[in-house]
Amino acid sequence: MSTDIGICNKNSKAVANELTKILEDEYMLYNKTRNAHWNISGSDFYIKHKFFETQFGQLDEFIDSIAERIRYVGHYSPSTLKSFLELKKPTEMSREKDDWQGFIKELLCDHESIIIKIRKNIRHFDIDFNDAGSSDFIAGLKQGHEKMAWFLKSHLQ
Repeated sequence: MSTDIGICNKNSKAVANELTKILEDEYMLYNKTRNAHWNISGSDFYIKHKFFETQFGQLDEFIDSIAERIRYVGHYSPSTLKSFLELKKPTEMSREKDDWQGFIKELLCDHESIIIKIRKNIRHFDIDFNDAGSSDFIAGLKQGHEKMAWFLKSHLQ
């Protein structure tokens, strides 16, 4: 049964495709943040371990809400690792030393990349696809990433 929410099928498919790209980025960032949580070491291990745990928890909520948004617009959410590994950014971590500064710098870069991608889509969803709901949704998602990026950046100052 198709969904009739006032967005033509062509536009809902385009929105779902763009949301899927964001979902893939979120999933990779979630895994990278979990890796930081698992592999952090050093004198402030516990504080950073808990910090990364909070961050991957927030990303888990983002992932769930994006997958559900794809369903709201009438399409199925991808959930295979193969589809998530086909993306280009963010990439998997490839450092030899798992220090907190390296983790934070790399995660900050990934958050900034996602923020830029989302920012480009906000008006696109509303104007081109006639989907103000998805536009508002990703604007909120962008704000969540901005706050997470601020927290990461604050550790480097």
